Amino acid sequence: METISWQHFEQTDIRVGTIVEAEDFPEARKPAFKLTVDLGPLGLKKSSAQITKHYTKEALVGQQVLCVANLGKKQIGKFMSEVLVTGFADENGDIILAQPSRKVPDGSKLM
Repeated sequence: METISWQHFEQTDIRVGTIVEAEDFPEARKPAFKLTVDLGPLGLKKSSAQITKHYTKEALVGQQVLCVANLGKKQIGKFMSEVLVTGFADENGDIILAQPSRKVPDGSKLM
């Protein structure tokens, strides 16, 4: 893996947000949800997340997640994703969300 500088890392804007809405995304190639995430001062942002193995729509609402906020928008089918919700692959390749261990203010930046 290539080493990056501290200055380069600081350019990555990772923020915490609360999922306020989760919907099915039947048009996605792989099973996914459409999420609306409240990033506090950055506002509500949309994201597509392939997290259907470990999460239900109902259980996602109210969960805080770590999001990369400055990657720019990405077109996924007819849906425009505005942030990248982060996670880790389990032993089967299914995603487990990256989350703070305690509630923090929405929009807080990862230090």
